[in-house]
Amino acid sequence: MSLKKELQEALQNAIRAKDEMRKNTLRMALTSIRMAEDRKLAKLDETEDRKDAELNDDEVLGVLQKEVKSRQETIADAGKADRPDLIVEAEAQIAILEEYLPKPLSQDELEELARQSIEEAGAESPREMGQVMKILVPKLGGRATGQEASQAVRKLLG
Repeated sequence: MSLKKELQEALQNAIRAKDEMRKNTLRMALTSIRMAEDRKLAKLDETEDRKDAELNDDEVLGVLQKEVKSRQETIADAGKADRPDLIVEAEAQIAILEEYLPKPLSQDELEELARQSIEEAGAESPREMGQVMKILVPKLGGRATGQEASQAVRKLLG
């Protein structure tokens, strides 16, 4: 079952269970997915089918990760504004969204992938970091951020 369909089923279950937080969070996520599909559809020419605009699981994961990042920014802003109510709400939304994200890589796993990517690229200095990142990022599969990956690469090359 695709991740999008899984989210749609979870939304239906949340509606039946009258779980307002889960329902609202999943609706926001599915709306973001639909918006991404609409942007993708707008780029297609008339010879391509509407099904070509549907997001695959990796693209859906990307949308969910953006949603989590947005909530993390909300937490930071709410902390500055002394709004603990917004912090609690954003944390609950993050917890719901993270149920659908893959388990994050440990630091050791990330460093091992970075080491392999450095070897593949034949990199020896931080100036070759771009080549390493081109190899490393697809291997992450959404289980680590680009920032975390670049820190691991920088540490190993530095």
